[in-house]
Amino acid sequence: MSKVIQKELGKRIQKLRKEAGYSQEKFAEKIDIATTSLSYIETGNGFFTSDTLEKICSILKIEPYELFLFNDNFISITTEEMYKFISEKLMQIKKHPDKLRELYKYFKTL
Repeated sequence: MSKVIQKELGKRIQKLRKEAGYSQEKFAEKIDIATTSLSYIETGNGFFTSDTLEKICSILKIEPYELFLFNDNFISITTEEMYKFISEKLMQIKKHPDKLRELYKYFKTL
């Protein structure tokens, strides 16, 4: 596995773990691995078994593919920046009834 991918995957796991409110020690305990092993995974210096992958996804309540949704631009965007961007786009769409209707349909599905 590419070290770049391994490092990005580790950062993604760390980010999701923190968002879920788990310390490294508590998360390692939940997925039944040593804290040092989790540290190696999160720093991109180690990898995990498929069993550990399943446990990570289960505890974080995500699908496996979601671990690989790491795009530097997306990960570094704050909630406030996302909200501002969406708000600005909504103001632009307001003038286009067809686009607004499509967006409305999309939001109703959420």
